[in-house]
Amino acid sequence: MREALAAAADGAAAGEVPVGAVVVRDGAVIARAANRTVRDQDPTAHAEVLALREASRVLSRWRLDDCTLVVTLEPCAMCAGALVLSRVARVVFGAWDEKAGMVGSVGDLLRHPRLNHRPEVVAGVLADECAAVLSGFFEARRQ
Repeated sequence: MREALAAAADGAAAGEVPVGAVVVRDGAVIARAANRTVRDQDPTAHAEVLALREASRVLSRWRLDDCTLVVTLEPCAMCAGALVLSRVARVVFGAWDEKAGMVGSVGDLLRHPRLNHRPEVVAGVLADECAAVLSGFFEARRQ
């Protein structure tokens, strides 16, 4: 999660909402990303999606069934769908997202019983720290 927080800080420095994600395989980070929606003018450029794309490129395959995605914020519907489709083994997230989170807050796409893949979920890792990064970012923008 510390690596994901560092990626989030990089995104914040570039004016992005500070969400960071890493993909881990065999104990090593193989992909790291921050949100790029503003920089790329791309609504799909969330940290999770970008990290999954990079991990797939590194491994030369779309199935990430031996990987863990670690992200600072509970994934949204789009990212949760990408996580299911990529077959990641495990998803670890920090802060809960009561407005858009789809891993338990608004809904729970990752553990939906009718889907063909349901990754293990670990929620709330360094939750207070992850939430503080986001709160601080938005507080600064309001001033």
